[in-house]
Amino acid sequence: MTQTALGQALGMSQSAVSRLEAKGTTAYSTDILAAAAAHLEIPPNLVGLANGHHQTHAKDESDVDRRRFLGGAAAVAAIPALAALSDAADTAGGQAAALRLSTSAYRRLDGSTPARDLEESVKAHMRLIQAITRDAHADQRPRLAAVGSEAASLAGWLAWDMGDNGSARTWYGAAIKAAKAAGNPLLTAYQTGSLAQFEAHAGNGVQALNLAVRARRALGDQRPAVADAWLSSVEALAHAAAGDRHRADQSLTASRAAVATLDGQEPPPWPWVFSFTDPKVSATRVACGARLGLADWVLSEDTGALATGHEKQRALLVLDIASGHLAGGRVDAAFALASRALETGLKYRSGRIVERARTVRRTLTTTAPPKVVRDFDEQLHNVYL
Repeated sequence: MTQTALGQALGMSQSAVSRLEAKGTTAYSTDILAAAAAHLEIPPNLVGLANGHHQTHAKDESDVDRRRFLGGAAAVAAIPALAALSDAADTAGGQAAALRLSTSAYRRLDGSTPARDLEESVKAHMRLIQAITRDAHADQRPRLAAVGSEAASLAGWLAWDMGDNGSARTWYGAAIKAAKAAGNPLLTAYQTGSLAQFEAHAGNGVQALNLAVRARRALGDQRPAVADAWLSSVEALAHAAAGDRHRADQSLTASRAAVATLDGQEPPPWPWVFSFTDPKVSATRVACGARLGLADWVLSEDTGALATGHEKQRALLVLDIASGHLAGGRVDAAFALASRALETGLKYRSGRIVERARTVRRTLTTTAPPKVVRDFDEQLHNVYL
């Protein structure tokens, strides 16, 4: 197996796998070791995980370890994980690694599967994590709580995609609570920042800013540059939601400055986020411009370069671009784009995309809409999610 293939299965870059293989010249958590052994179907005892060896690392949830989140695990990786980690002596690390791989597999499926089809499976996965945590020894629970936090965050993301904002808040709150129980400041900050991002997109700017402050406080002064970059982008969205153009611009500038200090070689210490790059700052600026009604912010960016991520994420970006065209008076272009994005929303039955499309429609008030708008209205009238 190539280093690239193994890295894709474990959610690591090829260079990270190379360092992992370099005779222990880099720090890594026992979760990573267990997951690699599981994927390669190597008995845990052959990599030192049997007889509770891994438990000596109960506090290995450090910043360095969190840089190796198993965010990119392919769905197939979860199958050998459940089988290969069944050694009775391998409990805390083995179970946590297997459960995390399953969470990661569901996360990857989200890009190509309607959230409504994944919801019940993820809830069942959460119940399994809760049952295992309930029966686990006290010194094993922090590690399992971290896994539960990641799964709850995924459940929140799915609820958000379905347009169920109440359930999304509940799940994100559970993710924060579990991260605190795990005693992991980095994970707590990430989950708090994720809730802040959700509130910013929901239009609750003040609440989002308060949550971003809590996320920074959880990290302390020694936070990595990628944390500053991401949290600054969240703050920019919050300021835009509050209608504050000046502070949104300041936060975007801060985010771009933080990105400039990243070397792009190491995976960032956030679950399921492989990089935070300049195009992502530009995409945030587009989102801010859409909410502030600033056509120049939206249309001045190279929108072609921003079309990253899976189809649902691109549809949301297209709706932000449509808002920019509408703010600039280009109605036909705006609703041609919005119609294309709405088709994606219907394909995946995404309540979030559909509601965002409705928001774009509400910004146009005219008694004589052109045909492209009437066609768009017809699309919306037939939506029952």
